[in-house]
Amino acid sequence: MNGGDVVGWAGLAVSLVFVLAAVALTWQQGLRLGRPIVVAVARSLAQMAVVGAALVPIVDPDTPLAWSWAWVAAITVFAAVTVARRAPDVPGLFTVALLAMGLVAGMGLAVMFGLGIFALEGRTLVPVAGMIVGNSMKAAVVGAARVSEAVADARPEIEAGLALGMTPRRASLRFVRSALRTAISPQVEQTAALGIVFLPGAMTGLILAGVAPLEAVRTQLALMYVILAGVVVAALTAGLGTLTRLTTRDQTIVALARTDA
Repeated sequence: MNGGDVVGWAGLAVSLVFVLAAVALTWQQGLRLGRPIVVAVARSLAQMAVVGAALVPIVDPDTPLAWSWAWVAAITVFAAVTVARRAPDVPGLFTVALLAMGLVAGMGLAVMFGLGIFALEGRTLVPVAGMIVGNSMKAAVVGAARVSEAVADARPEIEAGLALGMTPRRASLRFVRSALRTAISPQVEQTAALGIVFLPGAMTGLILAGVAPLEAVRTQLALMYVILAGVVVAALTAGLGTLTRLTTRDQTIVALARTDA
């Protein structure tokens, strides 16, 4: 592929060869992941086709910017729904997740556009919001799920702390901190490995599109720094919010089913 060219349908089909090899490997190992991988690939094809068609009017300079903001609101709500679905036993988690995703979107976009890093246009607003919210959503999912699992698994220890007069937050602090580190650490490692282990997608795409490498690097770094901050905000808000939802008015912990080892 030369600079400025895009991948054709034939190129896209060829890229699936590697996926077929992955499916064969999971089948050979008895992992039973062949069907989930095929479904994931099919869903991604359908979803990205819809997104590609929907983005055509959004990136049109003549389209009102309000439609781009509506798109951002939609992905924020969808991200909150996704977080809530990953820990269904936690009561009222959707509100917490919506707060987390709203904070990340608001703060991240304020930095990126309010400080003039990007020009506020439809073709920049939607992709930038997607990267910030999407990466933060993963951390919020892990934060909420791991905190709920930790509280369920460590319930005897937490109740022992409560019996000694500790608050629920104090009694569960060690377990919650461990869960939050699990949620945040991958993004920290990814940021630390930038340029050494892998070249991130936005920078790679810009270089393939013909943008000078140093300009692509500056763009990628600005995005990665905001994403890193967003991941921390999302994980903390979702994780600590989950603990709050699991705390009763009597300062006890809601009983959840313990996770399988």
